[in-house]
Amino acid sequence: MNILMLGWELPPHNSGGLGVACYQMAKQLAIDGVTIDFVVPYRADHGIDFMTIHHAIDMAPEALATHGAYDSACYSCDDQASCDHDVPTSLREQQQHYIKRIEQIVAATQPDVIHAHDWLTFEAGIRAKELTGKPLVAHVHATEFDRSGEHHGNPLVHEIEYNGLLMADRIIAVSQITKDIIVKEYNIPADKIEVVHNSVDVADYQSLEDENTYRYLTAMKQRGYTVVVSVGRLTVQKGYRYLLEAAKRAIDKEPKLLFMLAGSGELRDELLLRSAELGIAENVLFTGFVRGKAWRDVYTIGDIFIMPSVSEPFGLVALEAAGHHNAVLLSKQSGAAEVLHNVLKFDFWDTETQASQIVDIAHYNSLKTTLTDMITYEFNRLSWQKAADQFQKIYSQLSTTEVLMAKALA
Repeated sequence: MNILMLGWELPPHNSGGLGVACYQMAKQLAIDGVTIDFVVPYRADHGIDFMTIHHAIDMAPEALATHGAYDSACYSCDDQASCDHDVPTSLREQQQHYIKRIEQIVAATQPDVIHAHDWLTFEAGIRAKELTGKPLVAHVHATEFDRSGEHHGNPLVHEIEYNGLLMADRIIAVSQITKDIIVKEYNIPADKIEVVHNSVDVADYQSLEDENTYRYLTAMKQRGYTVVVSVGRLTVQKGYRYLLEAAKRAIDKEPKLLFMLAGSGELRDELLLRSAELGIAENVLFTGFVRGKAWRDVYTIGDIFIMPSVSEPFGLVALEAAGHHNAVLLSKQSGAAEVLHNVLKFDFWDTETQASQIVDIAHYNSLKTTLTDMITYEFNRLSWQKAADQFQKIYSQLSTTEVLMAKALA
């Protein structure tokens, strides 16, 4: 089966979990014999040989309007509901170039199914469906309601999402939480949506070097400190405003706590200032965006991993933390909480519970050991194979329906 897959990024040129998920699912599908043509908007060498990668625009990854993929909401307006600001012009231009390139690619690839990831490629997916008559799968990794956190979001993005969901022959949601949002906010029939959870490639998690990048934290751990880590974009969606409030409560009870936030985003300066206002600046470290060994070592140095998201469709970082033997704390508003069970959970706004859970793990080594042992067992059972089987079942159903409809019209 030939699949035309439309995405906005792939490793190592990704700015978040979307690119990682696309890479891993495509890899498993290719292992199972599916032929994939994957279109990204930039030209780059990904070092990938299991599928054909097409570039839509002759530009380097650095020239991409990257913030558009994740931070489409307008942060300059207090009233998000009445905001009429467009997404960045540069991003809209890139999307239009992407659509034009798709018009050329579909003629050469002759796909059986079109698989589009998130709002950035939904318009191109609709165009590909118009030109080929082939079924369209809309894969929702996050909705605009997620990305805008507690705000309304960008009206144009809502419109693009709605049209993509409406025109899709089948919708894949990365969690039940995401499916519920699609049904509630966009009035899409529930039976049109299939939940397929993300996973990880367990084979990628190998022993790391003994020397950790974060030597200061290594030294502090030797002095009895517990390190709490979180990996994510510093945006409204990720709930870091609440985490800092919880950190203050926790540090008041247990001063030997250090919090490391790995990531970048528009809230960085605000969070730095807030940590100072709370009097916990010396206990909170901001690494900025990290890759490679520095990224892996964030998990390795951590005793506790926390994902405090306001709205997290899935949260691949939670699985990554499990693979690095962290005790994991998740907000109940995350899709990963549907997959991982040996974790502690809290409502994102409940800073008292967050703080108590952190302090309990810091104080009781038996609790930490139980959590890390059990989540490692869960992690080792994860695989993209189940997700790939679900994808292929959907592809086959759509192809069969297409054939039957063609015969009925003949």
